[in-house]
Amino acid sequence: MDIGSYKLTSIVTSTFALDGGAMFGVVPKTLWSKQVEVDDLNRIEMVTRTLLLESADRKILVDTGNGDKWQPRMREIFKINTDQFVLPASLMQHGIDVNDITDVICTHLHFDHIGGNTRLQGEELVPTFPNAKYWVQEENWKLANHPNEKDKASYLSENWAVLAQNGMLEILKSDTEIFNDIGLEIVHGHTAGQQLPLISDGTTTLLYGGDLFPMKAHIPIPWVMAYDNEPLRSIAEKKSILPDLLEKDAIIFFEHDPANVACKLVSTEKGIFGGTNINI
Repeated sequence: MDIGSYKLTSIVTSTFALDGGAMFGVVPKTLWSKQVEVDDLNRIEMVTRTLLLESADRKILVDTGNGDKWQPRMREIFKINTDQFVLPASLMQHGIDVNDITDVICTHLHFDHIGGNTRLQGEELVPTFPNAKYWVQEENWKLANHPNEKDKASYLSENWAVLAQNGMLEILKSDTEIFNDIGLEIVHGHTAGQQLPLISDGTTTLLYGGDLFPMKAHIPIPWVMAYDNEPLRSIAEKKSILPDLLEKDAIIFFEHDPANVACKLVSTEKGIFGGTNINI
């Protein structure tokens, strides 16, 4: 898919699993289990899916997934599997070396979104993309370095400390256009300062759903995660964003949905839902 000057490619970087009840909050299991597969530990199958944007002068990644630095115990808890998918190897399948990446837009600094920012070289942590700038919102940067009790387990400094030491971080303070045809939708319900890239050339518009719309099943307004710090704020953000996306006939890209890469929206008498699937 092309939008403006960018070629868009979706890249799965790992499979993993999280508790279904946590992923769907107050929605009863009798409803959410019809939308997703669930295992005997009540975990739902998920992926980490990166978006690659290529233009004449930039190769941009949006998020980098879980990475492959995990110890066996944590791999077991989260059912993390990088045997089939790992970001550097997946990029090579598209003819791109890690040294070619110019920018990494970090939606937020939770481990399942930016674990691939760094890698182990022997016993040393190094940047996965040594020539890239890593972009993050200031509010999220501050929270990541001083997390609350609810967020603490999700913010792991191993995924960004070496980037800060090497001067590779770009701290943003607004939702202004970050690159040509790439704006940012800033939301706070899931965690403070989550930035969702909005790619648009005036004709075609795509929102990277991040953890506001992690799966197609999360499009309905009340379907928000128990992981969200402020679920009512997430609901308000969805109520604000969805009508505008519907009016623009926009595409939502799903970072965690194993079955659906992206979709357009449809309006019904019961609200706005996911419509036609889009392959990217």
